[in-house]
Amino acid sequence: MNTNSLKSLSQTISLAGKLSNTSTKMKSLYLLLACFSGLNLSQPKLSAKVNVTEFLVSVSKTEIVAATLIAEAGGEKDSRAMHAVAEVIYNRSISRKISPAQVCLQPKQFSCWNGKDVEGGIEKAKKHKKWANALKIAQNLGSTNYTQNALFYHTTKINPSWNKKLTCTVTIENHKFYK
Repeated sequence: MNTNSLKSLSQTISLAGKLSNTSTKMKSLYLLLACFSGLNLSQPKLSAKVNVTEFLVSVSKTEIVAATLIAEAGGEKDSRAMHAVAEVIYNRSISRKISPAQVCLQPKQFSCWNGKDVEGGIEKAKKHKKWANALKIAQNLGSTNYTQNALFYHTTKINPSWNKKLTCTVTIENHKFYK
């Protein structure tokens, strides 16, 4: 690295530290952009047209789905459990006309992501013994239909009010599925 590159990197790191109202993820993104694209962010105009959600989804959409499967059903013994959660993700993506990864990251849809760090969640899920299977399922969404096209589910430990107007299609181990 030459002196100018080090100075630019130093300015960028300094800037990232000053962005007090900016999330850690955004600070990291600014640093990555500066380091790999040669941008000088020492005089920031934070009006760049970057859709961060789209960027994150396109980079690791399969991993987001796989991590969701692990977090929601990785502890289940029934081999259909992760497939069933994947079916709900797939069915919602079709119904809502958004990607499966976007379905997973929608607020209050999957408890594993509520207020949690996506990258950290993926890293944790990668350590799970069922990670390879979850990735395979995430890569083959729409290949099973154990839930009979369910769009919703919940654990059998609760009885939420929203399920009253829905039809229960199946119970798979600790989850009830509805459409």
